[in-house]
Amino acid sequence: MSTLERPNVAHYTYRVTWSAEDDEYVATCLEFPSLSWLAESRSDAIDGLEALVADIVQDMQENGETVPQPIAERRYSGTFNVRIGENLHRDLAMHAAEEHMSLNQYVVRKLAAG
Repeated sequence: MSTLERPNVAHYTYRVTWSAEDDEYVATCLEFPSLSWLAESRSDAIDGLEALVADIVQDMQENGETVPQPIAERRYSGTFNVRIGENLHRDLAMHAAEEHMSLNQYVVRKLAAG
């Protein structure tokens, strides 16, 4: 994303959880892992963090910094390479053969299962 484009801060990936330590809700943003916002309600936590993110994005743009693109707007090829040990590779190939599927299909199924 160029420094001239301003992302819609509502498109970033927010999460709100309860903080027992703070006795408040804490909002976080995956694209800005160093930021958080505490509030008494979930909605106030999100609203506060979203306003903070908007300020940070504006500041980054004014300083010529690259602003993170929202994860939801990123394009993914569907391909990535993973280096694994020879023994694990052999074990996976054997399990795939036992299931009568390709190694790729077997690994995709395992990854999708979580």
